[in-house]
Amino acid sequence: MAAAKRSLHFSVILYLCLISIAIAQDENQFIYHGFNEAKLRLGGIANVLPSGLLQLTNISEIQTGRAFYQFPIKFNISSSQSLSFSTNFVFAVVPPEFDLSGQGMAFVISPTTDFSKAVATGYLGLFNISNNGHSTNHIFAVELDTVQSVEFEDINGNHVGIDVNSLTSVDSAPAAYFSDKEGKNESLDLASGNPTQIWIDYNGVEKLLNVTLAPIRIPKPKKPLLSKLIDLSEILLDSMYVGFSASTGTRESEHYILGWSFNETGQSQSLDISKLPSLPPTRKASGKTDPLIIILPVAALVVLIIIGGAVYIVRKKKYEEVSEEWEKEYGPHRLSYKNLYEATKGFKDKEVIGQGGFGKVYRGVLPSSNVQIAVKRITLDLDQGMKQFVAEIVSMGRLRHRNLVQLQGYSRRKGELLLVYEYMPNGSLDKILYSNKKPGLNWFQRFQILRGVASGLLYLHEECEQVVLHRDIKPGNILLDGDLNAKLGDFGFARLYDHGSHPQTTNLVGTVGYLAPEMLKTGKATTGTDVYAFGVCMLVVACGRKPIELGKENLVDWVVDFWYRGDILDASDPRLEGIYDRGQMSLVLKLGLYCLDYNPETRPSMKQVMQYLDGDAVLPNVAPESFMIAGFTTSNEAYETADSFQSSGENSATHIFSAIDSSITTGN
Repeated sequence: MAAAKRSLHFSVILYLCLISIAIAQDENQFIYHGFNEAKLRLGGIANVLPSGLLQLTNISEIQTGRAFYQFPIKFNISSSQSLSFSTNFVFAVVPPEFDLSGQGMAFVISPTTDFSKAVATGYLGLFNISNNGHSTNHIFAVELDTVQSVEFEDINGNHVGIDVNSLTSVDSAPAAYFSDKEGKNESLDLASGNPTQIWIDYNGVEKLLNVTLAPIRIPKPKKPLLSKLIDLSEILLDSMYVGFSASTGTRESEHYILGWSFNETGQSQSLDISKLPSLPPTRKASGKTDPLIIILPVAALVVLIIIGGAVYIVRKKKYEEVSEEWEKEYGPHRLSYKNLYEATKGFKDKEVIGQGGFGKVYRGVLPSSNVQIAVKRITLDLDQGMKQFVAEIVSMGRLRHRNLVQLQGYSRRKGELLLVYEYMPNGSLDKILYSNKKPGLNWFQRFQILRGVASGLLYLHEECEQVVLHRDIKPGNILLDGDLNAKLGDFGFARLYDHGSHPQTTNLVGTVGYLAPEMLKTGKATTGTDVYAFGVCMLVVACGRKPIELGKENLVDWVVDFWYRGDILDASDPRLEGIYDRGQMSLVLKLGLYCLDYNPETRPSMKQVMQYLDGDAVLPNVAPESFMIAGFTTSNEAYETADSFQSSGENSATHIFSAIDSSITTGN
């Protein structure tokens, strides 16, 4: 009897193990002919139609749709088993009748199904401007793209691409299939509205990826469209989700998946075409046309034209933009004024988050992507030099660094220019630094902010394609994101010039208290004048004081006095209550003074400043009297000098840059 019970127990355990193994195998391979009973995670506007069709997007502008298999696939990359997989699906991209196709779709392998920060349009609902290209994405995709995006180096508007962590494909080819009968490639229109079949096969032993296309009724061709040697074990993780993502832009398309087969351990099962759901009927009319169908719409159209004429004139004035022929090359950077108007709720005063002498800054939310932005609205007559100005604005927009506020684009109307930036929820450094509200910034946060700004300046001075002089470095232009990471912003006074050449600008711009002495004499800005301004920022952050305050000793003289007395740490911000790293505080105060050397040639470069802050170099142990520290010019002297240079002039574009901000202001 006992033996019988043990045998029964063993049988039950064995049965449960077999069920567990079968479930595990099922979760790593599947086949769907329609998706009514499919195990999917849907996102965006994706949904499963009653017919069983998986619809990723409809004909709505600037939307995303995603569908992932419900369970993560166990690729087990860390094991000795080689990574291989195979998938086969049938898709269709259906544009509106008589319209161009909008954007495309992609098969995706991702460590997550959370794409809440991804955007539509050319990003296909996978990335955004800040994370596109990051190796930490761990995303592999095969894109079926129907729009050529210049910023992603697309080869045309009808191509297949292999993407790794970025929308810039590592390999791509015009959409086509190999005809075994003709012995050559035949072109395919991805946005024809007809179902198309695709096979994606990866051999982990050979590290070979094959991508093959064909019309739905043609068997899998012998020759793939793309064949790429790539080690996906360096990209994918042990557990990944597989699925699809699609997007629309200002042009839109419907994206459908009719059937899908996947296998993580071997060849995926072939789809039975006869079992796939049918696409919705096209919206074309057929048969004879009733004359009333033509007459009634024409009559209604006449009435609508009469009524709509007046409405159009009013709305045209409301959203009217200025656009010239030379702006075509900056197309991707030009944003719709109407979209910005709606994003800021009509530029309502309650959305104002900042104000300068020549305009206001508004908080906005783009309705299409729910992304927060900051819109700087400059109300000046900027016709003179506008072409050069926009060229430099676009150049600034190409700067990419984690410690620079990203310029996303511009828009303009007559007498009005709008610059669009990423939104910084914690505002500018000066507002937090000078505020008595608690909690303030602790020393660790302040040191990381200084290090971040230094990293951004090093990028501008030495790592860009051209040297970029910021010319207005101050706490008011250091913005903080949600995690208090520092980003240098407001490039209204910035200048670009080639490495090895010398800047010719002689127009004095900047903020009193942050202007290097040689700028006050000659008006000429260099990387050394940026270093000087950063040195002042270091003292301001460490001491919690403005450079110049009425009734008080100026900040530089104040810190130098403490250094002469041998107790430089006593210059630290009393609000820190002595809670700081003494070595870091001493370094910041002395390095700040080192950056204020009267001789610009003696000041450290930003590369050296970064080495000191990172501990890769030791600041020379010097006494305060061993080098000449440049003190501040009084406010009146600075204003008089500024007036003389402003009246001498530079060129029209320079005046435009100078008009962007109320910059020569005391302590601002």
